[in-house]
Amino acid sequence: MSSTADYLPAMAEAPILSWESLGLQQGGRWLFGGPDLEDNWSGLDLHIAPRDRLALIGRNGVGKTTLLKLVANRIEADRGTRSVQPGTRIVMLEQEPDLTAFATLMDFALSGDDGPDRHEVDAMADQIGIALDRPASTASGGERRRAALARALAQEPDLLLLDEPTNHLDLAGIEWLEGWLQRYKGAFIVISHDRTFLKRLTRATLWLDRGGLRRKEIGFGGYEVWEEQVYAEEARAAEKLDARLKLEAHWLQRGVTARRKRNQGRLAALHTMRQRRAAMIDPAGAAKLALATDNEVRTKSVIVAEGVTKRYDDRSVIRDFTLRIQRGDRIGVVGANGAGKTTLLKLLTGEIAPDQGEVTLAKTLSGVMIDQQRALMQPERSVRQILAEGGDWIDVRGVRKHVQGYLKDFLFDPGIVDMKVGVLSGGERSRLLLAREFAKASNLLVLDEPTNDLDLETLDLLQEVIADYEGTVLIVSHDRDFLDRTVTVTLGLDGSGDVDIVAGGYEDWKAKRVRRSAPAGKVKAGAPTPPPPKSAKLSYKDQRDFDLLPARIEELDAMIARGEKALGDPDLYTSDPVRFARLNAGLEQVRREKEQAEERWLELAELVEG
Repeated sequence: MSSTADYLPAMAEAPILSWESLGLQQGGRWLFGGPDLEDNWSGLDLHIAPRDRLALIGRNGVGKTTLLKLVANRIEADRGTRSVQPGTRIVMLEQEPDLTAFATLMDFALSGDDGPDRHEVDAMADQIGIALDRPASTASGGERRRAALARALAQEPDLLLLDEPTNHLDLAGIEWLEGWLQRYKGAFIVISHDRTFLKRLTRATLWLDRGGLRRKEIGFGGYEVWEEQVYAEEARAAEKLDARLKLEAHWLQRGVTARRKRNQGRLAALHTMRQRRAAMIDPAGAAKLALATDNEVRTKSVIVAEGVTKRYDDRSVIRDFTLRIQRGDRIGVVGANGAGKTTLLKLLTGEIAPDQGEVTLAKTLSGVMIDQQRALMQPERSVRQILAEGGDWIDVRGVRKHVQGYLKDFLFDPGIVDMKVGVLSGGERSRLLLAREFAKASNLLVLDEPTNDLDLETLDLLQEVIADYEGTVLIVSHDRDFLDRTVTVTLGLDGSGDVDIVAGGYEDWKAKRVRRSAPAGKVKAGAPTPPPPKSAKLSYKDQRDFDLLPARIEELDAMIARGEKALGDPDLYTSDPVRFARLNAGLEQVRREKEQAEERWLELAELVEG
């Protein structure tokens, strides 16, 4: 068991890298730092300790990637002093690595003045599923990213800078990366939209907001509480200032806090939908559905797959798959790369035909597909041209809206309407693509990895849009938290051709998969589902644990929530560092106890289920 000292605030250690009074101009304005109202200079201060696990948070376009490049010394600042402990090795994983000078992905992975060892690179590549003998010129964006990840991890740096490391990784790759980073001895800063990834790995948060940088000695799990506290304090301070500042502070507080409250209501509705769908998926529910009249089936069902099999060569990618998708369903598709997710999606949308069985689509089905083809966002075109063909008005699902007002709906400053797409960040371009596609009238929405390159605030917005969408939604995603917040049914593929159909999100599917197939003592999952009937296989002690652990896990969840709330106090570290350290250590101990309780319960569940 770790001691309290293991969880002391990171800044108790001497920093391995520091930036003092950092300032950077971009496009004629100060992106970081700048003069205050009295023309006194104010810059960013950043200190990184040897074992820091830092989440870097901020909306698209605030400069998160730029800040990482400054830390890595890839670009020069206009103001400030950068200092690094001698011998400190810094490696940055970029979103779009440049491979133009390399013949193969392996050449790139071994490059650099102090490049990694080939054996280490091979080991990393094997774990994340990338063949490095592929020519760099023909490699896909995902293959380039995975090669860059293998290169970065194999160097085992003192400071690792990760810009969206989970993009283009499948679920197994993401979980492997989490394990690697948990064992990693150095410091890291990570930019990610993957809430689950951030919650599991980070212990402090850097929040880049409106040109300033705040640091909080708490992992991402406590970030949202902290953010709301900051905005509430700003709103109170603005009451003493002019009307314009009042409006800005009110918008910030309302745009963050109110949205989260609305989404909590949507999550409650989602759980109700899952319960209703679970009743239809079990044998009794399926029998009731089979007895429905043809008219009822035509009215409610939009896609019906019956006994569907699809083969490539001698391999059955999808085998004997049957599902009736109803109007309003939100279907999530998960599985490893190559398991057949895209094939299943194409079957369900009628793009390809099955080798056996039948897929029937409602005649009135009209779909919109939002995939990863960001090429639609031509850099020379303006935002106005992308959204409204150069005009002032856009037709949003039959309702006429002014293009600037519609931009606000998607968290854009209306002033960007005549900016070129090429000057937007990758995340802003993704958000613009969503805005354009969601304007189209449809009753089927197909989303292929929609969360890549989006910031957390935009993910909240996307969750809202999906929840309010009146049609049916198909989502292929590796973002576990996003699936848990949006889908009613999860289709899980393991590469064997079988498709698990589970009412609920990713954690529901994972719990079913783990209980069925993982060896005892090696499983981890979310809170267990209600226990099945008692079994004679269990001893008295085992049966007692099996019955009582679900309630204990709920208690531990509540304790974790209280601990994160207490640590969310922005003044606690300064006013009472001893209490802060004690709370931090206690929170880690409760998290470990919860993990052990979950593992114990799942072991017992395997015995019950035989």
